[in-house]
Amino acid sequence: MEVSLVEFENPENGYREKAGGKLSWLWVFLLGPIYWAVKGIWRHAVVNLALAFLNWGLCQFVYVFFTYSILRKHYLKMGWKEVSN
Repeated sequence: MEVSLVEFENPENGYREKAGGKLSWLWVFLLGPIYWAVKGIWRHAVVNLALAFLNWGLCQFVYVFFTYSILRKHYLKMGWKEVSN
């Protein structure tokens, strides 16, 4: 599950943020909704929490595969620009 890291830049102030790390999928698996809340992606924090209660935590095995794409879409929706390394 190797994903090349992508950086995003805030066009307003030039701040750069890496979208996911090499272990971000592991943090989603272990922490679930807490990871999304820390990242500020509240919609997925709530959905992940609800699904965890509904299916006894089995959603954690599925959510890890979407971690990178969720992070990427989050930054693009906020208006950040993708920066090549």
